[in-house]
Amino acid sequence: MGYEDEIKAGSAKHAPPADLVGKFQYGTAGFRMKAKDLDAVVYRVGLLAALRSKKLNGQTVGVMITASHNPPEDNGVKLVDPMGEMLESSWEAYATSLANADSDQQLVDWYNNLAKNLRINLDAPAKVIYARDTRASGSRLVGCLQDALSATGAQYTDFKLATTPQLHYYVRCTNTKGTQDEYGEPTEKGYYEKLGAAFKQAMEHHKTSGGLVVDCANGVGGPKLRELVKYLPTAAEGGIDIKIVNDDVHKPDTLNSSCGADYVKVNQRAPPSSKAGANDRCCSLDGDADRIVFYFLDEKNTFRLLDGDRIATLAASFIGDLARQAGLGDKLNVGVVQTAYANGAATMYVENNLKLPVICTPTGVKHLHHAATRFDVGVYFEANGHGTVVFSPSALKTIHTCQPESPAQADALSTLGALTDLINQTVGDALSDMLLVEVILAHKHYRCADWLSSYTDLPNRLLKVEVPDRNQFQTQEGTAERKLAQPQRIQDEIDKMVAKFSNGRSFARASGTENAVRVYAEANTRAEADDLAANVAAIVKKFGAVAGM
Repeated sequence: MGYEDEIKAGSAKHAPPADLVGKFQYGTAGFRMKAKDLDAVVYRVGLLAALRSKKLNGQTVGVMITASHNPPEDNGVKLVDPMGEMLESSWEAYATSLANADSDQQLVDWYNNLAKNLRINLDAPAKVIYARDTRASGSRLVGCLQDALSATGAQYTDFKLATTPQLHYYVRCTNTKGTQDEYGEPTEKGYYEKLGAAFKQAMEHHKTSGGLVVDCANGVGGPKLRELVKYLPTAAEGGIDIKIVNDDVHKPDTLNSSCGADYVKVNQRAPPSSKAGANDRCCSLDGDADRIVFYFLDEKNTFRLLDGDRIATLAASFIGDLARQAGLGDKLNVGVVQTAYANGAATMYVENNLKLPVICTPTGVKHLHHAATRFDVGVYFEANGHGTVVFSPSALKTIHTCQPESPAQADALSTLGALTDLINQTVGDALSDMLLVEVILAHKHYRCADWLSSYTDLPNRLLKVEVPDRNQFQTQEGTAERKLAQPQRIQDEIDKMVAKFSNGRSFARASGTENAVRVYAEANTRAEADDLAANVAAIVKKFGAVAGM
């Protein structure tokens, strides 16, 4: 039986729901939907993963099965390119096409046409590695993926349960092993050893203050953090005193339920289960541990959020200082990349206080990551806590070959070098970013209140508006998703509403992961920000109802 028959046989086992054919779309987070509807999509993503690897002369490609911060009944799947980066954007359309094939024969035809048009030798080797989060549907979907990889003759390795950033790490390590760009050992132990050694080096002569409460969203980050802790210095040795909460992966319905980074960011309050006291340092991961936000309760028991904007400004400030202390201030171009969700006060702080350039891109890690590579050191975080720091090859060479002229320069260079290993440069990694923040706070002798005081956020509100069809909401080109082109006249109404508020700013954009529209609003006061968000949400709901008719 040839590969065409194998693909047809697998496709027949995993037929798509008839009412969804033509509606699948590969977006920022890959495909994401109700897990019961995902079997055919995962099977077809497996076919594309094999094609991608064949196109790249047998380099290893990754597949991650996760729905991140979504509810437990959802799941998703996305591809990871050989250097641990997101799938090349031109291939997103190919993923969408294969997912929407309406018959087994059409699937084979489109598969063959892709191979022909992209000049892919179907006899070339294909290598794929994959992992999943803790969702109950994960093991079933892995079976769908394996059927596709077997049908195409691909070699594959199952990394079983892993955080999304770990999978990105494994892909890059696998493809660079034995080369001058070797990134690390492509094993779970190798991941922990790299972070543990880098953290220890970065914390030399420093120690953290107090403990850290970590909310793991009852997701895969819980068991992985418990393993990582074994590779970190203890609190007595200058490490972190970590208290893990919400790490019950045996009750699927608790995943992301009243906990996790998205809950904290959207609701502007701590998870009920965190039981944090005044000034306790806390953070929350999301379901697949690629996002993190920090927070604390002040002396008045008021919730204080330290989100992705805060992490970005903290990291950019620290790395900029280290570069100057190491005598590299004029050799390393440090910049910050934000999205429209970044608080306006954070942007002004970076430009006016840190004197660093800022680039604003559309939402989505692929856009931020690409923009970050324009700098020697590119710091990017979405406000939701998803982000990392990217060091260019020339920056890495500069840091690792520079000869210090004083003990102070030697210390700064040692810390900079440690950060290049501590930071997971392939993608935002909640565990890596958590350690980065702890290092910076220790070096700066900061409490959370000190970190918060660097600038004052403009009051803001983020709302989610469920709509019949999110695809009706299209943004204008060149506006970094801050203006809507469709539905017609909606932007005019939003602009008129914004004009009624002092220092008002608001925009709406379709969610990349749910059938909803996200509404963001800023204004001078909390009440005004809440009112502006509610009014813009009402506009979105009105136009969404009309467009969905």
